[in-house]
Amino acid sequence: MASGKFAWTWHVKPAFLDAYVKMHREPWPEMMEEHVRAGIRNYSIFQNGNQFFYCFECDDVEEAFRILADSDVCNRWNALTSAMVEGSFDLNNPEPIKPMNEIFYLK
Repeated sequence: MASGKFAWTWHVKPAFLDAYVKMHREPWPEMMEEHVRAGIRNYSIFQNGNQFFYCFECDDVEEAFRILADSDVCNRWNALTSAMVEGSFDLNNPEPIKPMNEIFYLK
């Protein structure tokens, strides 16, 4: 998995839904800077109830995830959000995010 578009989905625990949405509507500026530094672009999150769909583009996803995993601010953010989702955003896990396969793209 090197370059391209990446997407995955998570379910947020109902008790944390409002807090999770608020965090993403008002993200920490330093968190956004780290994602840009990591080469992540065109990042969107969509909500359907407590299910969230994430999609971004990146030239080198392994390097991007390494940068984010080494980031203090990202680790603080991920510690908060990992408690809110059914899964983990901890990028130090062997496979914290399981990207979905793209099967269709209309250019």
